[in-house]
Amino acid sequence: MLYYNITQPLTFKEESRVLGINRLAGALLGLALAVAWAPSAAAAGRPAPAVAVSVKPLHSLIATVMEGAGAPYLIVGGAASPHAYALKPGGARALSRAELIFWVGPGLEGFLAKPLAALAAGARVVELAALKIIRPPPRGGDLHLWLDPANARAIAAVAVAELSALDPLNAGLYRDNAERLSRDLDTLDVELKLVLGPVAEIPFVVDHDAYGYLVRAYGLNGVGFVTPNPEQSPSARRLGQLRRRIVRLGVRCLFAEPFSSPGRIAAVAGGLELKTGVLDPLGVGLDPGSGLYFRLMRANAAQLADCLGG
Repeated sequence: MLYYNITQPLTFKEESRVLGINRLAGALLGLALAVAWAPSAAAAGRPAPAVAVSVKPLHSLIATVMEGAGAPYLIVGGAASPHAYALKPGGARALSRAELIFWVGPGLEGFLAKPLAALAAGARVVELAALKIIRPPPRGGDLHLWLDPANARAIAAVAVAELSALDPLNAGLYRDNAERLSRDLDTLDVELKLVLGPVAEIPFVVDHDAYGYLVRAYGLNGVGFVTPNPEQSPSARRLGQLRRRIVRLGVRCLFAEPFSSPGRIAAVAGGLELKTGVLDPLGVGLDPGSGLYFRLMRANAAQLADCLGG
């Protein structure tokens, strides 16, 4: 390093040399600061892809994979259900601008079928229920596939592949996020087995046929449901058959949902020694975002353990 006596004037040659060194030092410092404070590849390159996702649990998983690069748009927000949803203007705009769209399929989000055809012609649309990587439904009508953590892991893998194809600059980020998510899902799976194992053999009934994936994943004894669609009421004959089944099998709990009709629940449970609880396959009362999936799964496990174990 060169030092100069600042009390003596510099010659032109010395001054030029000092200025050159200062410029070099300044350039090196700027480079170091740029590296230290460098934004993600998303900020340094093109913006993250415009992504839209149908329902909260899927949105939570995709948001986790995209964390640090961008955020997906949630189509069915708030306390709404995809079974009886009307697309809002904001959702229509999101579909028209999206490069990538994730949904389960027309069997769950039927309201999206026509808007996708009309508004999302330029987007890559991923129908998760149609993918071989996703475990098939235990019954044909149940498409709540995210309630099996193995499918949650598969959804993350699909998201990494699709996002990386559109945004290769962030491929490493998406992969790292998915690997962290996979580890968290492993932890969750162990936790849920510990919570649900002691009550796995106790029979229960649900209002809506939405829990086949959860029942299969944790060996639970779900023995029936009131309706395949929460917007449809069962016939009197169906209710009579279900009530006789409840008595015959010694069912302990009937689980409603946030959308369940109180009258329908009363028609099933009235006069029977039957406890009631509340399960929520969508997380309607939870704030959307990357942590929702884990809060949803833990809340449902706690409800099952509390009602069945009491």
